Amino acid sequence: MRIGRHFPSPVGDCGKLRATIRICASMLSAVPNLRISEAAALLGVSDDTVRRWVDQGRLPSVQASGRMAIDGQALARFAQELAESPEPGNTTAASARNRMRGIVTRVIKDGVMAQVEMQAGPFRVVSLMSREAADELGLEPGVVAVASIKSTHVVVEIPEA
Repeated sequence: MRIGRHFPSPVGDCGKLRATIRICASMLSAVPNLRISEAAALLGVSDDTVRRWVDQGRLPSVQASGRMAIDGQALARFAQELAESPEPGNTTAASARNRMRGIVTRVIKDGVMAQVEMQAGPFRVVSLMSREAADELGLEPGVVAVASIKSTHVVVEIPEA
């Protein structure tokens, strides 16, 4: 449900509005705790690497439903720390997929627009969207999202061997 300029009448419908807000609020999820395998997939590493980073104290873990998990916000910060521009050195041919699953690392909002940054494996993806869209999607650091990329101009390069 979108709450926009069409609010219920303050007389008589106020209870309905409160009930609707409660229902909508319960549908919004908090920043997730991610399973080790999910965190590994988002970082582009193996499950064992994530466990090793937890054991070394590089990546904090939490207990969720009796299992080790990674807090989404902590994973977002860690992904930013790991992010470096990938060197194309060993690449012989590659093109990013049009849909990249990742974790939101930063959201900057103003009155109308929002800048959303994601880390999808070694790739940093930045999207500009309306603030309303970012709010409706509940985008904030630690949220898992999918970046769908459609462009009329994509440059694909193959480096020298």
